[in-house]
Amino acid sequence: MDDNDSALLNDSGEQTKERAIAKAEEVVNGLNNVVLNIAVTGETGAGKSSFVNAIRGVKVGEKGSAPIGVTECTTEVTMYPHPTMPNVRIWDLPGIGTPRFKAKTYLKDVKFKNYDFFIIVSAFRFKENDLTLAKEIKKQKKNFYFVRSKIDLDVRNEMENGRAEEEVLHHIREDCLRNLSELGPPPIFLITSKDLSKFDFQKLQETMESDLPSQKKDVIVLSLPVYSMQSLEKKYSTLKKAIWALAVVSGGIAVAPVPGLSFAIDTTMVGSFFTNCYFSFGLDDKTLRKLSDRVDKPILEEVKKSKLMQAIVNSSPLTTNMAAKLGAAGIAEALSSLVPIAGSAVAAGVSFLSTRSVLLEGLDELYRVAKKVIEMAGLQ
Repeated sequence: MDDNDSALLNDSGEQTKERAIAKAEEVVNGLNNVVLNIAVTGETGAGKSSFVNAIRGVKVGEKGSAPIGVTECTTEVTMYPHPTMPNVRIWDLPGIGTPRFKAKTYLKDVKFKNYDFFIIVSAFRFKENDLTLAKEIKKQKKNFYFVRSKIDLDVRNEMENGRAEEEVLHHIREDCLRNLSELGPPPIFLITSKDLSKFDFQKLQETMESDLPSQKKDVIVLSLPVYSMQSLEKKYSTLKKAIWALAVVSGGIAVAPVPGLSFAIDTTMVGSFFTNCYFSFGLDDKTLRKLSDRVDKPILEEVKKSKLMQAIVNSSPLTTNMAAKLGAAGIAEALSSLVPIAGSAVAAGVSFLSTRSVLLEGLDELYRVAKKVIEMAGLQ
């Protein structure tokens, strides 16, 4: 077994080259095409539109944000695409029990089967309609999660009365559990959409992940905003485990006897991957500017020191060094492909190792930048 095959089997966890290649194609297809539909529902004023905006990383009032107001803003089923991952769709549903969406026909009216799971949001006590909805979802064997929103306001108000934060959170959680006791111990998460790094959002993400199949699990990890070091580490791990699969696809392309094809597609593939990392890590100007304003630190200026960041911002998501590596590999592939049969295998191996090396190098650089951002913002 040569070094290429050994690296391929080690990265894929498979026993044969054929199974590893098949798995690679499945992984790449999953990253690009797996669709995740998340339904968010709750009564008027519960904060569900704020929650929709928060998990998309969109600021209130920003173009494409869900409208927020004191009256019922959601009167129709409304889909909000993720700003950088269009295969992730957040559906803002009208509250159950409204004149147009009665409790008895609610699931049918909102097209229940379209969603992977439901998030039921309340700013106060969960009510009978919330319980009714959860029971029906459970009957249909789909997952649901209760989100008690605006917790920051409750904590602040109660602490002004002399109560400790942990005591307040315990009291709210126990009250929710009593109110929903008919469901057994239901999944309840206390959050504030103003700051996902606080309270139970991390637990909510972990629970949603554990309940989803593997490919959709990766999609939700990459789509949620970076709000802590732990969330960044998960994104890094998810992206890193996809690199070998992208490199395998690159190796397959290298076998095609078309001069320059492998280099052109490798360059496009690598650039696209780094751009996806850039947005997933929250390193785009818009996200960093909002974070800089919030913590009152020059974060945007700090991250511009990265050469790869500069290349991505300038719409050329490869550094000169990376382009040179892929170019050298392209020449080697072209020469190898001139040799029948054996040359094709060599070309594929060259493409796999060179693309894998460049992808790992770039991912690590963007990860270091994102880690620095987390540290500067104090989001440990």
